[in-house]
Amino acid sequence: MLAKGEVVTLDGNLGAGKTLFTQGLARALGITEPVTSPTFAILNIYTTGDVPLYHFDVYRISSYDELVEIGYEEYNQGDGIIVIEWAKNIPELEYEERLVKIDIERLDGVSENTRRITIKTYEGKELTCLY
Repeated sequence: MLAKGEVVTLDGNLGAGKTLFTQGLARALGITEPVTSPTFAILNIYTTGDVPLYHFDVYRISSYDELVEIGYEEYNQGDGIIVIEWAKNIPELEYEERLVKIDIERLDGVSENTRRITIKTYEGKELTCLY
């Protein structure tokens, strides 16, 4: 399970299921409020669970400095879990100390709802599964 202070990056094509994945994660953290895509808000904050969840969507963000301007460092103080959709847009996120990278890939020629999910942790562990 994830712990306070970890940063989860979610990458995948449009419609791959990044927000759906975040909804499942939020449910596992005990969050009871509706979890929606922060595409236009850029950040949604959920506090009804065991730990706060800070859900960023950086699709429209073009630099780390811009992310900092909207408060990223303020939320990256170790009191909650950060989820960042479209993280590949901000290469500097690769250097986060407690980074968990998740790639979600839609598979051609398979059921429309099938995904390959690859998880890489800062501890060097990697898991790939079909869902």
